Amino acid sequence: MGRTSRKRRSSLATRMTIASAALLLGGGGLVAVNVYASAHEENPAQHGDGAQQQQQQVATIDCPDVGNGLSDVPDAARSEVDGELATMDSQITESYQRLAASRDAAARDPDFVQNSILQPLKERRSTLIDRIALEIGRAGGTSPEGMKDLAACTARSAGTDGSPPAGSAAPSAPADGGQQGDGGQQGGGGQQGDGGQQGNGRQNGGQQGGNGPDASDFVDINSVQPNVKTPRNRRAASRGTFTTKCGRNENGKFNSDNVIVAPGVSNGAHHMHDYVGNQANDAFASDDDLANGDTSCRNQGDKSTYYWPVLRLQNGKDENDAQADGGGKDQNVGEIQTPASVTLKFVGSPAGKVVAMPRFLRIITGDAKAFTNGDANANASWSCTGFEDRQLKDKYPICPEGSKVVRSFKFQSCWDGRNTDSANHRTHVAFADPNSGACPQGFQAIPQLQQRIVYDVPPGPGFAVDSFPEQLHKPVTDHGDFINVFDDGLMKRVASCINRGQRCT
Repeated sequence: MGRTSRKRRSSLATRMTIASAALLLGGGGLVAVNVYASAHEENPAQHGDGAQQQQQQVATIDCPDVGNGLSDVPDAARSEVDGELATMDSQITESYQRLAASRDAAARDPDFVQNSILQPLKERRSTLIDRIALEIGRAGGTSPEGMKDLAACTARSAGTDGSPPAGSAAPSAPADGGQQGDGGQQGGGGQQGDGGQQGNGRQNGGQQGGNGPDASDFVDINSVQPNVKTPRNRRAASRGTFTTKCGRNENGKFNSDNVIVAPGVSNGAHHMHDYVGNQANDAFASDDDLANGDTSCRNQGDKSTYYWPVLRLQNGKDENDAQADGGGKDQNVGEIQTPASVTLKFVGSPAGKVVAMPRFLRIITGDAKAFTNGDANANASWSCTGFEDRQLKDKYPICPEGSKVVRSFKFQSCWDGRNTDSANHRTHVAFADPNSGACPQGFQAIPQLQQRIVYDVPPGPGFAVDSFPEQLHKPVTDHGDFINVFDDGLMKRVASCINRGQRCT
């Protein structure tokens, strides 16, 4: 897997700034393409069929997330259920790829998408949902009611989320300037972008294999108002920090697995991840494998694994994974960018002391499927150096010359005191109250992981994160993953340092 770390040159920056202006005015390569517009159809409007017009705007497949509803799966069934959920993701990916390849057939037949793509997908998902219910029952559990209702998927049309129509100018700023960084639920407007770019191949200015991002997914950071708010520290607050230095993935460790969500499944993420810290992480890594793995962290007592979707430069050049799963086969194209810097810091609670994290605690922050799931679990934060009091949740920033792109994650900082994971990988941890900083009842404060990842990329809409194909590389889908593999002694030192108000490394 190749790695790149782009150095900004004034001539390239000037060209990209000019291109950006054109793109934001609706010109250039980021103009969306109607998914089902036939190349031979001179005037689709002449048919006068409203259904046909809607069909031409279909952008992606929107499927209910079955995994989010599985909060109580017996341990004995976890492996089988995770495997079924990963298969379900593969089915969506395959159906999306057929959707993207069938625009001519769909233009000729308004019922094509429903009959040839969505109905077969529903039947396959129903079979898997039945299997999940059976596996939970065999292990002594009870499946949630209404799971069958989650089998059907819909065709999501361009513009139905209130975004601009294909090819229109991007707004100068989101309706609400992003979210507060403590949990991603404050402020942030709806998901923008028309989702509709299924053209074949990349166009000048950069599209992820023809399926995003769109010009309306970008906003000039200068047009965003400061919006970051943080809870005030109480008298008993734990004010210290612990910073672990694990590099920028100079080792070039990438894969499209996700050992948390899809253990034992190759290409379970359908997009590439950057990894820092533990070097043994892949889909098949056990806790013992992680404990015995090498680490890129300077402090060898930290063998934790930190990973996130790679960011690619949309310059029309292929990466080494152009023909690989997670890369070009999953419509993730362009040159992977090595971050300019990565900061991994653990901080305390504004409401009181923290307890040490249990070893092998797993935390996912954000939602890789937020474009179709909605933003209930979204926790993306995008900004620019020099402007980090302005955070964007559903937009990529256009940074001024001399400023770098920043993506940051503030992980859940409350733990249920018992479990290192949960069936949906969420309910064993929680966010603190955004106003008081206190944990929900029954949870206790742990050191909060805060990640700050900086990229030196040319200014303008020429980059995007990897995503599941049907998520169209929307910025709201950004997410981070963490497994705590600190030595127990070092983790106790982390908590002690934070509780004493010290600055430790």
